[in-house]
Amino acid sequence: MNYSEMEQVLTIRPYQALCVVCALGEGEDAPKDGRLREILDKVRERPDRPIALRCNAGSVYRYQDVGDAEDTPEGSEFNRKRDLDILTRLNLPPGVVLPARALFMTLLRVIPTVRGICGYDTVTSPAWRGCPKALSGCYERGRARGIGAIIPPRDEAELEREKRASLKAMYEAEVITIRPHILLCAVCQYGRGVRPPFKPDNLPEMIQHILKHPDTPIKLVEGADWMMCAPCPGRVPELNACGHVLGSGGLSNQKRDLDMLQILGLTYGSTMPARQLYRLIFEKIPSTQPICKRENDCPSVWWDGCGEKNRSGGNPDYERGREMLLKQLVEGRGESH
Repeated sequence: MNYSEMEQVLTIRPYQALCVVCALGEGEDAPKDGRLREILDKVRERPDRPIALRCNAGSVYRYQDVGDAEDTPEGSEFNRKRDLDILTRLNLPPGVVLPARALFMTLLRVIPTVRGICGYDTVTSPAWRGCPKALSGCYERGRARGIGAIIPPRDEAELEREKRASLKAMYEAEVITIRPHILLCAVCQYGRGVRPPFKPDNLPEMIQHILKHPDTPIKLVEGADWMMCAPCPGRVPELNACGHVLGSGGLSNQKRDLDMLQILGLTYGSTMPARQLYRLIFEKIPSTQPICKRENDCPSVWWDGCGEKNRSGGNPDYERGREMLLKQLVEGRGESH
């Protein structure tokens, strides 16, 4: 898979994303409808391929109007209203382009039912009968199958292999590579009492390693770097990217990385001994709030649960872990526990 292939945008109507979920609720692994099957096949082939959501919005958004070629038989006004209702729920404008993973993960979270979108409890006229499947429960059953029915998860055996290989590489490396903000995540985990072995990432193992070898150089790098994130179920290996947080984790995390680099006065590629780096972090970042806080509500590509929790204050696990590691790593006093 190369970048030019990933750039190929798949254009769909907003309602078709719901129809894919609805079709899966009928008990099949693939929709019978040819167009819906094509959409699902392309998403499964490349889960992060760009999808453009286009519809007949008119007004200043008429530049992206698509016409009625893919309207369903329920009528023009119904088709237009349904698409706009979906975009309203997703908090997205007509013509928006976003990764398929982000679209479907957000849709499953924020649209629990198609009642009121694809069909109505009160039918005011034949023009507003809606989709005959709207009140059948098919969408709701498809949604209950989760994102794994649309985008298969990473294989457990692969994750175990990646865990072993990446840990071996870290223990043998002359320089540990890591994206900036997860140095804070490692402290949060430590303060919460997380210790190796830890299945989803290598941060607890990294902390234990640098406690024993505090002069190990750490290099700050971009993306969901393999050495730390290899066993993460949400990692997208071919893009070195994070697929957590409704498929947009890499976006919010990239901002965290850059905010942290700015506060520390560092850049990607900066390298220094672990003890010296954490001394700088603990001096400049006494709380996670300036880095992790997010004001955006879901749905938003900038929303995430950690950011929401940091609205009223920093993570107390970080503050606890910071105090412990100041003594054990920076000052070299006491035993790790």
